Amino acid sequence: MDALSPAPAADWIDNAAALGAWLGDIPAGAAVGMDTEFMRRDTFYPQLALLQLSYGGRHALVDPLAFDAGTLLDDAFGKRPVTSIMHSASEDLEALAPLLPRGPHTLFDTQIAAAYAGMGAGLSYRALVAEVIGDDLDKGETRSDWMQRPLTQSQLAYATLDVVHLHRIHAELVTRLNSRGRYTWFEEDCRRLLARAAHAGDDQPQRGVRGAAEWPRERQALLRRILRWRDTTARKLDRPRPWLLDEALALSLVNNLPHSQADLDTRGRGQRALRSAQRQELFALLHQPVTPAEVAATLPIPGHPSGEAKKAITAMKLVVDAISLELDLPQGLVCARRNLDEYVVSGQWPDGLAGWRRDVLEARISPLLP
Repeated sequence: MDALSPAPAADWIDNAAALGAWLGDIPAGAAVGMDTEFMRRDTFYPQLALLQLSYGGRHALVDPLAFDAGTLLDDAFGKRPVTSIMHSASEDLEALAPLLPRGPHTLFDTQIAAAYAGMGAGLSYRALVAEVIGDDLDKGETRSDWMQRPLTQSQLAYATLDVVHLHRIHAELVTRLNSRGRYTWFEEDCRRLLARAAHAGDDQPQRGVRGAAEWPRERQALLRRILRWRDTTARKLDRPRPWLLDEALALSLVNNLPHSQADLDTRGRGQRALRSAQRQELFALLHQPVTPAEVAATLPIPGHPSGEAKKAITAMKLVVDAISLELDLPQGLVCARRNLDEYVVSGQWPDGLAGWRRDVLEARISPLLP
C-alpha cells in the first residue's frame, strides 16, 4: 500500500455563478462523485458545512454557508438522470435534504455496492480505497469543526480526498456487481435508501418503543399520536427530539396522564425545547380522546419474542444463514434480525424484506411461523 497520497487541487466555490459554470459541463447520464461534511450540534437537522464534487478529473468544494446552492444542485442532480456516487449515503442525504429535497436522481452507494460485490458489510471508505485503489487515506480531520471559515489546508485536503477515488471505485464495483449478477438487487437497495431519505418522519414511531408492547391498543395509539407530534414539532423548531420529549417522559405521560397543565409543566422540567407553547399543545393532545380510526391506523408494537416465537426466530435465522452462504452475501444484508423479530411477532411480512428478499426468503421461512 502507498503512503498517504497528497490531495489534488480543488476549486473553492462560494457563489452561484461559479457553481453554475462548474456544473455546466456535466451531461445527463454522467456519474459524479459526491460527499458532504456536516455538523450535528443542537439541531434536529444536520448542518451542511461543505459539499464535495468530482467529475472528469475536476474537483470542487462547494461552500453552502456562503450562498443558496439548492436550485442549481437540484437542477443538476435531482431532476436530470445523473448518478451520484456516494459512500454510506444515509446521513449525507439527510444533510443535503434542504438542497436536494427529493435526493439525487440516481444513487450509487459504494458501501452497499461493496457488500453485494462480496467485499463485506459496512466497509468504511478508507478500507474500500485501500482495497480498490491501494491508497491509505488520512482521517485525521474526521471530527474537526467544518463550520469554521476559513477551513484549514488540512481540512481542504481531507475533504477533497473523500471524492477523488470515487470514480475508480465506481467502475470497479460495477464490474464486480455485474459479474456476480447482483446489480439489480443493489439498485433496489439504493432506490429504497433514497425513498426512505425523502420520506419526512416515521408514520409508526411507537413500534420502536418495546416498553409499550403490552399496552392496550388505545394507549399505543395515543403514544403514536404524541411521538408523531414530537417529530413534527422537533423538525419545525429544528431541535433534537429528546430535547422536546425524551422517550421515558413520553411513556410516563401516556401511561399516567397529567391531571393538569401545572402537572405537565412540573413533569416536563429538564426538556430543553419543551416551552410553554409546546407544553400547552402536548397537554391538549394527551387529553384528546383516541378515535377508533386512530386505533385502526396504529400498527401494534412488537414485543420481545419468547417461547415458541423465540424458537421460530432461531430456526429462521439458521435458514437465513444457509441462504446467505448460497448467495455469498452477508447475513445482515440478506435479512436483519429485527425483520425476523417483526415477522414472527406480527405475522405480517416486513417492509424491510420487500423486493428480492421476499423472493428468496418467504417460501423457506414462512413455514416456520409459530
